Amino acid sequence: MGNSALKAHLETAQKTGVFQLTGKGLSEFPEDLQKLASNLRTIDLSSNKIELLTPVIGKFSVLKSLSLNNNKLTALPEELCKLKKLDTLHLNGNHLRRLPAGFGQLSALKTLSLSGNQLRTVPTQLCSLRHLDVVDLSKNQIQSVPDAVEELQAIELNLNQNQISQISVQISHCPRLKVLRLEENCLELSMLPQSILSDSQISLLAVEGNLFEIKKLRELEGYDKLFMLRQRGVLMQQKMGGKRKLSYRKGKQPFS
Repeated sequence: MGNSALKAHLETAQKTGVFQLTGKGLSEFPEDLQKLASNLRTIDLSSNKIELLTPVIGKFSVLKSLSLNNNKLTALPEELCKLKKLDTLHLNGNHLRRLPAGFGQLSALKTLSLSGNQLRTVPTQLCSLRHLDVVDLSKNQIQSVPDAVEELQAIELNLNQNQISQISVQISHCPRLKVLRLEENCLELSMLPQSILSDSQISLLAVEGNLFEIKKLRELEGYDKLFMLRQRGVLMQQKMGGKRKLSYRKGKQPFS
């Protein structure tokens, strides 16, 4: 990209607080972007070839949304954790194996997307994020869900298309977890904690594509309770005129 084109984008961003430069083949975080560190609210550099997010990212004090989907990131700087107003972080389709130690300091974070990376476990730093609503960890290399998950505050957790064969029973203690997606993993039915069905807040459980038949799940104690929670969600949706946060489907079983 030429300097004149980048300059035009910077001028627009200065006026709008939004910098979007996707699919331009950038190999690094634009150095000139730090001139706008004090007023940018949104940065989208998706679908480039960025390998390194420089420590300068920590200077973007009012940044609320950062998207770096489909780049070549292998690590994130600790300075990222200084972004106290960041509420949306999209990092799908990179090569990340871990998160910074201080990731739990992103106190405003509500939405985190890390699909299509190389994570091998659920990052325990996420359990410190008190306002986290949605976490997407699908298409990684996660093999188990640890005990620490009980502190997770998320409403929706997507673990589809991993290599999960073990799940801690503590997941049933997650105080706000309503939607748990575990499709296309390596779970035996005996490894799925029954307390998810009988003693949790979860009302949507997606487990297709594992090492058991769905009809066997319907025979377990607690299935009826989960189905009633699902139907209650449908009725609530109808009373609200169709507005919803969770994607319930009228009359559809939780598992199919």
